[in-house]
Amino acid sequence: MARLPLIDPETTGGDIRAAFDRMPVKLNIFRMMAHAEANAIPVMRLGNSILHKQKLSAVNRELLILQAAQLEGGAYEWRQHVPIALGVGVTQAQIDAVERGNYDDAALDAAERALLGFGREVVEKVRVSDAAFAAVRKHFSDQEIVEAIVALGFYMMMARLTEATETDLDPAAGMAVYEGGKKRS
Repeated sequence: MARLPLIDPETTGGDIRAAFDRMPVKLNIFRMMAHAEANAIPVMRLGNSILHKQKLSAVNRELLILQAAQLEGGAYEWRQHVPIALGVGVTQAQIDAVERGNYDDAALDAAERALLGFGREVVEKVRVSDAAFAAVRKHFSDQEIVEAIVALGFYMMMARLTEATETDLDPAAGMAVYEGGKKRS
């Protein structure tokens, strides 16, 4: 049971109500986020831009989102993003490697190993080593590197929101939420 009551979308108004009305599934994470009225819409827009507007590929983005969820203990984010990851082309073997924290797994190519090594340091150390930065730089543009950091930071924040408030887990919405956001992009 969540530590705070979930906002009922039917009782909201203004921009938050309009955002809920456009959602194919009114996930508990958004119902919890709605408590922060001034932040809810900008947070949803940032999340949507991460999912649909970044240059970073969907596979690489989802690997990073799953990594953030795994490292941060974000059960909610993990549950929601495994089906999305599969839907955009991440393999089950890659998901299993991220779940185990095995970034040298044969299921991951050299670019994915470099990205996940970099991601681990962003999450766990904040300051990334020269070696990890050089490795990621071999495979990714400056834009993609910054987008990776933004994606990791966003999903770290969301994991903190759902874990600190013990937000109730929804059934995995899978591609319905992802596709719904794509239409709004």
